[in-house]
Amino acid sequence: MAAPIRTPEQRASALEAALVSRRFRADLRLGLKTGALDPIAIVKSTDKTLGYANIRVRWFLESLPGVGPIRAQDLMESLGIAATRRIGGLNVRQRALLVTAISR
Repeated sequence: MAAPIRTPEQRASALEAALVSRRFRADLRLGLKTGALDPIAIVKSTDKTLGYANIRVRWFLESLPGVGPIRAQDLMESLGIAATRRIGGLNVRQRALLVTAISR
């Protein structure tokens, strides 16, 4: 299936939206690494307008200081969180387990 034909304005708008998204994720990762952002508040956040709901849990965990790919994977498996799960898709139990795990 071929990609839809887009106007130059639509392409420019999509490129701008992608740039905003990449900047948001870069700022989020930097804030988590430096401790400027509270990871527990992000996990507890249910406000979809903040943009945290679309962040993958694994990426989020890897952004925390001292957590790499292996530790993030092990933590997610021990909590019963699927590898592709996003923060907004966590149920109440998973959120509580994740908050407990990252507050240690």
